[in-house]
Amino acid sequence: MQIRHLMEDMVERLTPAERQLKSVLMADYPFAGLEPIQELSRKARISAPSISRFVNKLGFAGFQEFQQTLVRELKQGNRSPIDLRENQTTEQEASLGAYLQRIEALNSELSERVSPAQFDRVCKLLGDPKRRIYMIGGRMSDSIAGFFVRHLCQIRKDVYHIPSDPEIWPDYILRLRPKDIVLVIDFRRYQASLERLSVQVRNCKAQTIVITDQWISPCAKGASELISVPIDSGTLWDSYVPAFALVEALLIPLAEMDWDATKARIAEWDKMRDEPKDGIGE
Repeated sequence: MQIRHLMEDMVERLTPAERQLKSVLMADYPFAGLEPIQELSRKARISAPSISRFVNKLGFAGFQEFQQTLVRELKQGNRSPIDLRENQTTEQEASLGAYLQRIEALNSELSERVSPAQFDRVCKLLGDPKRRIYMIGGRMSDSIAGFFVRHLCQIRKDVYHIPSDPEIWPDYILRLRPKDIVLVIDFRRYQASLERLSVQVRNCKAQTIVITDQWISPCAKGASELISVPIDSGTLWDSYVPAFALVEALLIPLAEMDWDATKARIAEWDKMRDEPKDGIGE
């Protein structure tokens, strides 16, 4: 289990000072925890001995072991398909049935990671008609963002897919209003340009929702909502099936949130699609 999950699981047992330390660690996870203990003490306004007691409470022998674990988490976030293949401890069965069993396990893990309260919060943000919604993903994960946009724009207006070319981003950033939402999807071997985009979005007072993996993309810093999706399929390829499942699950309540408006929009959408083109069908 990752350190961030350990902290979340025991939040009820933390003292007020430890909860403040947890907030500092989560605000720039995992990098805040890699700073010298004196610097972390200064930022969190908690003594170094109290930090040591905190990491002991998490199950670590000391601050050094705590930091070593964070470093291992960071390395996991940069593993390539070659690394994943070379680090397989056993020969994987290559049948369809065996693979689907692994995907089923990932989907079950997703349901445990995303609480009903967080799911409802994200739906409320994406369904708010006063907010414009922008989406973008990384080199591979942008296909998920595109899938989400194509469906959501049939449900509500003001939904946009930010192009992958950073040269075009200023046109979208300059449109942002406070409280607009930029949803970013970024999985391991994270895309540095998305981190820069997220900073610019927050500078415009807009909010970010970040869908990432258990090792947490750097662009998640300062996100209004962070959704950690399990992707490690145990093969040389990470699986994006749980991410697609999450998006499909979100689309259902978003469509039902104001069904009369959704129904009218889809009807108009289909009417325009079905209209004959000039010179066709005459």
